[in-house]
Amino acid sequence: MTLTAPKTQLPPAPPSGRGGGPGRLTATRRREALTGYLFTAPTIIGFLVFVLGPLVAAIYLSLTKYNILTAPKFVGFDNYARMFRDERLATTYGNTILYVGAAVVLINVFALVFAVLINQRLPRVLTYVFRSAYFFPYLVALVYVSIIWQALFQKDTGILNYYITALGGERIDWLNSSEFSKVSVIIVDTWRNVGFAMLIFVAALQEVPKDMVEAARMDGANEWQVFRRIVLPMISQATFFNITITIIGAFQIYESIIVLTRGGPGDASRSVVMYIAEVAFNKFDMGYASAIAVTLFLIIMLVTLVQFRLRKSWVNNE
Repeated sequence: MTLTAPKTQLPPAPPSGRGGGPGRLTATRRREALTGYLFTAPTIIGFLVFVLGPLVAAIYLSLTKYNILTAPKFVGFDNYARMFRDERLATTYGNTILYVGAAVVLINVFALVFAVLINQRLPRVLTYVFRSAYFFPYLVALVYVSIIWQALFQKDTGILNYYITALGGERIDWLNSSEFSKVSVIIVDTWRNVGFAMLIFVAALQEVPKDMVEAARMDGANEWQVFRRIVLPMISQATFFNITITIIGAFQIYESIIVLTRGGPGDASRSVVMYIAEVAFNKFDMGYASAIAVTLFLIIMLVTLVQFRLRKSWVNNE
C-alpha cells in the first residue's frame, strides 16, 4: 500500500488579456477604464477651461496693469495695495456682508419653518401643492423675478405701497432710498431662494426616526423639546449644507441688483461682484478688477474652510 499526498485545489488564476501578465489590465478592464475616462472628460475639461484656467489668469492679471488694448505690464502687488485706499470697495464689501448675513438667517429660517409645516400630517396632495408653490420661484430666472419685483416696489404704482398706504402708512421709496434699496434686494433674494433650501430641509425631516420622536413624547417631552433636542440635531447635515450654499451664493449676488437698483442710489446697494464688473468692463482696469476677484475668491474659500472646521462641533454625523 502506498500513500499519496492529497491533491490541493488551487484557486483559479486571474484572467489575463492579450499579452497580459501580473500587474497588467485585461482588455475588458481597459475598455471599462476608457469608458470611465470618457464619461468624466466633459466635467474635467469644463473645470479646467471654466474654473482653473480663469482662476490662474485672474491671479496673473492681478499682478499687472492691463486695459485689454495693450499688453499687460507687471506691477507686482500694487493692485492689492490699492484696494486698501478704495472707499467704494469698502462700501461694496459692507453691502455684500449685509446680504450674506441676511441671506443666511432669513432664507434658512423661513425654509425650515415652511419645511416643518409641509412635513406635518397633511394630505399628500396638499403637500405636493405646497412644495411646488414654494419651489416655483427657484425655477424662474432671477432676471424675470427681479423685473416682477421691480414693478411691485414702485413708489407710486407698486402694490406694496398700495397696501402700506391702505393700512395708514406712508409710501416707501424702495428702489431709490439708501436704506430700502438694500432691503428690496434682500427681500427678492430671500423670496427666490427659500424654496430650494426648504426642499433640502423637507428631505432631512423625513429621515428623522419616528420611533425616536414618539419615545421622547411618551417620556413627557413637549413639541419644542422634541424639535430642539431630536429634530434639529438630526437635520444638522442639511442645515450645514444649506448655510454653505447660501453663503457662497450671497457673496456672488449680482443679477437682482442690476435689475432692481443698478447698485444705487450711489453705491448704496452695490455688491462686490457688481463693482468688479464695473471696474473691468466700464473702466477696462482688468488688473485691479482681477485683484478684487482674487480677494473675493480667497474670502469665500476661507469662510468655507472655517465652516468645515467648525462642522465637527455641531453637525451630527450619525
